Amino acid sequence: MMSLVISPCLSPVIMAADGSEREEDGGQENVSSGNVLELFTESKETRELILSLRDVCEEMVSREVCIQRIIVIMDTYQEQPHLLDPHLEWMLDLLLQIVRDKSSPPVLMHLGFKFLYIISKVRGYKIFLRLFPHEVVDVRPVLEMISIQNPTDHETWETRYMLLLWLSMTCLIPFDLSRLDGNLSSEGTEGAQIRRSTMDHILDVAKSYLLVSDKARDAAAVLVSKFITRPDVKQKRMADFLDWALSTLSKASYLTIEGTIAMDGILKALAQLFKHGKREDCLPYAATVLNALDNCKLCDSNQTVLRKLGVKLVQRLGLIFLKPKTAAWRYQRGSRSLADNLLQTLSSSSPGSTAAASPSDAEEEYDIPEEIENVIEQLLVGLKDKDTIVRWSAAKGIGRLTGRLPRELADDVVGSMLDCFSFQETNNAWHGGCLALAELGRRGLLLPSRLPNVVPLILKALVYDEKRGACSVGSNVRDAACYVCWAFARAYDPLMMKPYVNNIACGLIIAAIFDRDVNCRRAASAAFQENVGRQGTFPHGIEILTTADYFAVGNRVNCFLNISVFVTAFPEYTTAMIDHLVEMKINHWDIVIRELSTKALHNLTPVAPEYMTKSVLPRLLPLTTDTDLHTRHGAILACAEITHALSKLAVRNNGSVADYLDSDVISGLISIHQRLHERQLYR
Repeated sequence: MMSLVISPCLSPVIMAADGSEREEDGGQENVSSGNVLELFTESKETRELILSLRDVCEEMVSREVCIQRIIVIMDTYQEQPHLLDPHLEWMLDLLLQIVRDKSSPPVLMHLGFKFLYIISKVRGYKIFLRLFPHEVVDVRPVLEMISIQNPTDHETWETRYMLLLWLSMTCLIPFDLSRLDGNLSSEGTEGAQIRRSTMDHILDVAKSYLLVSDKARDAAAVLVSKFITRPDVKQKRMADFLDWALSTLSKASYLTIEGTIAMDGILKALAQLFKHGKREDCLPYAATVLNALDNCKLCDSNQTVLRKLGVKLVQRLGLIFLKPKTAAWRYQRGSRSLADNLLQTLSSSSPGSTAAASPSDAEEEYDIPEEIENVIEQLLVGLKDKDTIVRWSAAKGIGRLTGRLPRELADDVVGSMLDCFSFQETNNAWHGGCLALAELGRRGLLLPSRLPNVVPLILKALVYDEKRGACSVGSNVRDAACYVCWAFARAYDPLMMKPYVNNIACGLIIAAIFDRDVNCRRAASAAFQENVGRQGTFPHGIEILTTADYFAVGNRVNCFLNISVFVTAFPEYTTAMIDHLVEMKINHWDIVIRELSTKALHNLTPVAPEYMTKSVLPRLLPLTTDTDLHTRHGAILACAEITHALSKLAVRNNGSVADYLDSDVISGLISIHQRLHERQLYR
């Protein structure tokens, strides 16, 4: 059930001492073997492992061997977890028989929950959660099991994690929890005693585990989102829980470990709660939560996770403030119905395959809460965060919120977001801006009227490279710019993109061939392919893709010296590719890139000899005396390679190199030779 495939893996990349990435390019394409599985072939062995737990639980060595074996089996299916689906039910049943058996020793019970966690980690807790039994009779046993656990035992955290997930599932029973309590008051010798209700018991468990330091904190957040949103609980306990959460949040500090853990748990719970709760239930508390979040000053924290959770919670609150609706003004390409698309294609009266919503479409008018301005501002700040996961969360939030705004306000958001592309901003702002543009384009929220402002910025982002000491930053910006081009290919009609086709095609092919980083080359190749397929207007797209495909661009030497010659033969790309080498690559900080660029110019000279002599060499000659060492080195090498290529071309045509060069260029080359000769003599 296993076959050998060429995997779209990245070229080997090693980290240099200066922190920059060095790519190892071999002479052959990077080919690796990957496992394409078709079935869960270890089903029988897994069953035997689970059935053997009662026998091996008491012996530590056998227990560890059993655990390691199930981990190895499950990790094989990390990339294809769906293959486990037909077997999840019987695995869960066998393990639940162990953990439900009251005669099972504690070691065996914890081992059963460890197996449950290993399986759920591979398949994902959201899928695994649905299989847990969740009848009325399950509530009390699960609650009792989680109540007797020790939250400080670091060796049994899997047990607590799975029990909290199971409890979150049992909370979905469609009955009022008060029915499980009976008569809470009991007469004793000393008078009446009040027992704790099931609702309060579950809430106390959730609160306590939101503040622990292990993964049970994540499960507690899931429990809160499902429990607090119950019809009976939200009426009686939602306000109290939010008061406790905000009070805990205000007392915690991200400067201490305990405070960071507490803030992490509370923010996760609130984000889940405002995601799954109904708008009418959460709206009365949204403004209060937003004010409390502002007071935490999470943007000043050094904890990446806290800043990401803060951005996520802010966007959830923004979605609560705005009514859920689909923007009538958004740009729509075709229809989501295949039948409708076919009818439009066959109908001669169809106005076109794509159109933006008509301005005459009446939009529902309602007041936008003033808190939205604060939410949008925080998301725009999040686009410039120093960590990728925060920027990505902010970009998704911008996309979701913009879809619920009126057209004028949404256009203001786009205008503010374009400020990220100022040259005064860092590479983080450029990267966040590209991610947000891709989200807006993908959702049809970036109207065609904005394309004249956006496309030039994306073309700059495709070649963004900012030098930092002995290396440079910007590979993430170039990668995100490719994502924008990919999203635009799917979002816009070819007629809308027609004015920008040549520029985008040149930008993508330059990135696919001449970018230093293999992930950027492959991203550009994938975006180019998407545009060829979706737009159908890229010049010579099919011919280029057969040579510069996803795998071919994995080898940098092959890209610079072979694929570039093939693509440059098409006149639409010739001057753009040569100009890019002269302006961006011969002065590159990496000496390997400089040398490859000059060799590429040597190979491209026979394709455009006149352009090389009339335009390129006159630009290179002044650079040979530049104060920057990298520029001077690259310019001298480029002049030598181009002159060498012209000489070979002249010999082939039975002429001399002087036939291609004018007197000024010849004088400049002689001057370079003399200076180099003098410096050699001086040494």
